[in-house]
Formats: sequence, structure tokens, C-alpha cells
Amino acid sequence: MTTGFTAADNRLPAYARLRDTLAARIARGEWTAEEPIPSEARLAREYGLSVGTVRKGVDGLVGEGLLERRQGSGTYVRAPSFDASLFRFFQLREADGSALSIPSSQLILRSVTTAPDEASEALGTRDVIKIVRLRSLSDLPVLFEEIYIPAKKFAGFEKLPEASFGPLLYPLYFEKFGVLVKRATDDLAFGRADVNTAQQLRLKKSDPLAVIRRTAFDIEDTPVEWRIAQGSAAQFRYRSEIT
Repeated sequence: MTTGFTAADNRLPAYARLRDTLAARIARGEWTAEEPIPSEARLAREYGLSVGTVRKGVDGLVGEGLLERRQGSGTYVRAPSFDASLFRFFQLREADGSALSIPSSQLILRSVTTAPDEASEALGTRDVIKIVRLRSLSDLPVLFEEIYIPAKKFAGFEKLPEASFGPLLYPLYFEKFGVLVKRATDDLAFGRADVNTAQQLRLKKSDPLAVIRRTAFDIEDTPVEWRIAQGSAAQFRYRSEIT
């Protein structure tokens, strides 16, 4: 049982040091998304703090998206799911104008390999696991993805049974490896389809593509995933609201 703060600047207020300590415990995988973290009263006893101070520290983690409060149930680690957000760039609709179904994912490849230069630079290692998958909406291919994750942090990922995989990878990273994705950066560009990408997306060779390069970071701001996702530029949409 953890009974003290992790190494932290003692000049920080107690709630901030508690926030850092709880974040470290989340990073170690002490709690899952299926069961609540200890109550604020229990944490107050454990760390010798007032309930108000604990609540302020927990509020900080809720605001950052690491924890979520569930009415009548408790406070839980928030299972990450925003890797579906890539679909915001491809807002496809049914013939009647309604939104298409939840994205599906077809796993094409998983293998331990050497990272290409872009992935190695982003992740800080050449030793990676490569994931290739095709993501679709209502059986219409939308994104063809190559994903690279550090082999050391995700040891055994390539051997997971296929039944472990759903349409989203970030919840799997957390549930199986204790890696909680906190944020990601997307860089957008345009290119042309090579033969393989065109075949996967049912396009013609050299058709224009929207290309999204994403680097995802864990709660310690360490890069844990680099991916390149490609989709038809004809389906690409971008909207920005300025207020």
C-alpha cells in the first residue's frame, strides 16, 4: 500500500503533490477502468490529508481526463478511446444524411520489426511492433493505418489473441499493458496512393490521399505510439470554429 508522496517539489501545495502521486499510481497500472479508485475519505486517511485537499487533487485528474466520476458508483480511471477521433476528418454519411455506423477495424499485420526513420525519431527507439489495419464505416474502407509501438513497453503485443482486439487500440493498451494514452498530436498532409494503399482503400493508384501522422503520449508525456493513417482526399473534411 502506498503511504507517501512520490518524489515531488515540496514547494508544491499538498493537493498538487497528491495529484502527481495518484498519476504515478495510475501509470503503474494499480487501478483499472473496471473498478473505482479508493474513496476520497480512504485516500485522505492514507496520505494524512483533509478530504477537501484530496478532492482538489482528484478534481485535477478528472479535469485532465485521467479519471472520471460515475454518479453513484465512484471515481474510475478513464479508459482512453479518442483514437476514434481520426474519423472526424472523414465525416461520411448515409444516403439519407445520417451518420454512418461505428468504425470497424480489420487487423492485417502484427510483427516485431525495426522502425522506419519517422517512427524511430518519434518514439526514440528502433525496436518496435508494427500493426497494420484497415478501418471502415459501413463496410466502406476509410483509413489504412501503419502503427508502431515500442517493443519494450508492449512486450507480447504481437502474440495477443485476435479476440482481444476491438475497433479501438487505446483501451487495449491500457487494459493489457497499463499504458494510458493522455494526448496525441496529429499532423495533416496530402499525398498520392501507392499500389498497396489504393488496393486497400478501393482507389486507383496515384489517387489523392489525406495523410495523418499521429504521435500519442502517455501520462508521463512519453511517446508510446506513432501512426500514419491514409484516406481518400475526396472524403476528407476539415472544420475549424474561431470565436
